[in-house]
Amino acid sequence: MKIVLAYSGGLDTSVILAWLKERYQAEVIAYTADVGQGAEVGEAQEKALATGATEAVVDDLRDEFVTDAVFPAIRAAAVYEDGYLLGTALARPIITKGLVDAAVSRGAEAVAHGATGKGNDQVRFELTVAALQPELAVIAPWREWEFAGRADLLAYAERRGIPVPVTRAFPYSMDANLFHISYEGGVLEDPWQHPPSGMFRMTAHPQEAPTDGVEVIIGFEAGTPVTVDGETLGPVDLLTRVNQMAGAHGIGRIDIVENRFVGIKSRGVYETPGGTVLHAAHRALEAITLDREVLHLREDLSRRYARVVYNGFWFSPERERLQDTFDAINEPVTGEVRLELHRGGVRVNGRRSPNSRYDEAMATFEADEVYTQADAAGFIRLNALRLRGRR
Repeated sequence: MKIVLAYSGGLDTSVILAWLKERYQAEVIAYTADVGQGAEVGEAQEKALATGATEAVVDDLRDEFVTDAVFPAIRAAAVYEDGYLLGTALARPIITKGLVDAAVSRGAEAVAHGATGKGNDQVRFELTVAALQPELAVIAPWREWEFAGRADLLAYAERRGIPVPVTRAFPYSMDANLFHISYEGGVLEDPWQHPPSGMFRMTAHPQEAPTDGVEVIIGFEAGTPVTVDGETLGPVDLLTRVNQMAGAHGIGRIDIVENRFVGIKSRGVYETPGGTVLHAAHRALEAITLDREVLHLREDLSRRYARVVYNGFWFSPERERLQDTFDAINEPVTGEVRLELHRGGVRVNGRRSPNSRYDEAMATFEADEVYTQADAAGFIRLNALRLRGRR
């Protein structure tokens, strides 16, 4: 049997690689998708081979991740439960698509993943496999094996000499990509406990950030970020640049308790520095380029889109049709936004667009010739009719 394992090199997948070989007497191919998690990609490849993988594949999907997932979600203004910018949920379908392609090209009978039976990722992985290659079997060890928790995995790894980045003193579950880092587990399972300050990797503590803020100008074309301070950048370089600027000023940390699709409340701590800035800039540009009712429609649909993506239905007809709608809505969202980054905060200082619907002549409090203020009286009386009839 040949199995392609979605492999990160962390505790779970390191143990899973060895366990799959033992349980299924299988040839295990480790598949690592590079979505911007950094040096751990190369380390994962070396570790997979040392742990017994037949082959260790590294697939650079950074451009695909930003172009086909992150930027579409920004055009959709997608935020789950008013805080989470969907960093993990956006990466999973891109990673799984690569995993499926690797399995098909190598003639594998199955794919495997390290998502637990309590989380959202198992749903995201398996719905994507079902949408793209339903003939592939899916092995989810967390739903099969004898281990009860991560303490058991640590003991297993210690017995077999498998090196893992998680220790009993640092038991966090981390997921990193170019868009964000998430932290769960350990002391974070108590929602009253403060996240340890030394845990964060992408952002400075806001109180330790520079006392002077910095201004940045983000340029968009049809809702997609394309320039930083007037310089045209490719998707990966642009997000990397904004990440660095925002992270240095302590922007993008959130601490939330979210509702998982499987029915469990979960405490998650996230860093999304560049994404926080790009979302703020996009909303500011929407405000001057979109018709009022179109903007309100976008607001309603964005919540639906965020739930669809969070729940793992990236490759679904509803997500694709919603994406078509958002992309059409974003056609006039072209221009620049000036923002100030300062100690954890993002403030919009200006916005301009060749497609601006903002009419200074109409908005002014000074004398004008385009708006008759007396007309407002009839407008108010008509809207008050149903209120007057209540008594």
